[in-house]
Amino acid sequence: MIVAGCGTRTGSGGGSATSSTGAGDPVRLHVLAAASLRKAFTEIGRSFESTHAGTTVEFTFAGSSDLVTQLTQGAQADVLATADSANMDKAWKAHAVINPVDFAANTLTIVVAPGNPKGIGAFGDLTRPGLDVVVCAPQVPCGAATAGVSKETGVHLNPASEESSVTDVLNKVIAGQADAGLVYVTDAKGAADKVDTVEIPEARSIVNTYPIAATANSRHPERAAQFIETVTGDVGHKVLAAAGFSAP
Repeated sequence: MIVAGCGTRTGSGGGSATSSTGAGDPVRLHVLAAASLRKAFTEIGRSFESTHAGTTVEFTFAGSSDLVTQLTQGAQADVLATADSANMDKAWKAHAVINPVDFAANTLTIVVAPGNPKGIGAFGDLTRPGLDVVVCAPQVPCGAATAGVSKETGVHLNPASEESSVTDVLNKVIAGQADAGLVYVTDAKGAADKVDTVEIPEARSIVNTYPIAATANSRHPERAAQFIETVTGDVGHKVLAAAGFSAP
């Protein structure tokens, strides 16, 4: 049974708790994953549960910076997957993760209401007066990527709001609370007919690489390693590619 949430499970804050888990022993594996991984990881989690008897995969999906903060402040988790290397590096330097490995990559696109009623055709159009544009906050990976595209194009945005996750940006556009938003191509694909997309050619060179790692305080290090192997193996590759992710 997949359990997805937005909250934090806070552990005792002690050292790593290692355990040897047998093939059929009940395990609740807690995975902290970037918001843009929700659909793909939920599917991978179901597959993992089906091949690992007694395992329940619990997810916390949020902005990568929030996840790293949770982990470094003592949250109990077994696996961390971020939407950029910078946030994983923070966890690594804090000795909160072990041996990160890259498993996917993503780029940005513009999402607008179906039919593109505002006639947005390029990144520069997002500066038009009266246009409500939402982006990710600078500290989260999609925000850093937005800044990269802005630098690449020489176009400075004045967003109506800066959100804590790419999912929040997408949801504002879907809800009609914004005219346009900058999200990952995978989020736009997952939204299907709820939004239209406007390609950003300059974004092709601003690539976010996704790393994954077992946590230093994992209670189930063997099962965490097995989950990471699933993500980086054939099952993960197929699911991630179908969701629109590219190879790292």
